[in-house]
Amino acid sequence: MRIPSLILMFLLPVVAAEPPGYKHWTSGQLRDRAQSLSPKVDAHKIATERLADFGRYHALTVHREGSGQAEVHEDWADFFVVESGNAKLVVGGTIPDARRTGPGEIRGSKINGGTEQTLSAGDVVNIPARTPHQFLLDSGSGDFNAFVLKIKP
Repeated sequence: MRIPSLILMFLLPVVAAEPPGYKHWTSGQLRDRAQSLSPKVDAHKIATERLADFGRYHALTVHREGSGQAEVHEDWADFFVVESGNAKLVVGGTIPDARRTGPGEIRGSKINGGTEQTLSAGDVVNIPARTPHQFLLDSGSGDFNAFVLKIKP
């Protein structure tokens, strides 16, 4: 007996391709990615991994084990979700010893006159391009992990 092709089409499993640009990360995948970055932490106590490029923005996971430098990204906004840990974020103000470290990137040791906010898991933050910011971690407070979108305005 021959099965008509129209009926056969409904009996076979359908495997749909994800639409272009679509991406899904589970919280477990992000946690595992962040934990895998610990051995890669640099002298500034940070390690990052770019997860995907989407044209005018890209996604990355960030793992910190200590306070970071004051920084300004001239061409990128940072939009992020804190995955785990606690930190203080100093935002705004000025970087008195600012120096260019790469194209569109400025760093320094501290921020003067910024606003300090406490961050914890689940918090969502948007830092516009050209805005000084610095992450401060208390010694012994553990790691700080975030999912970040770098967005070109």
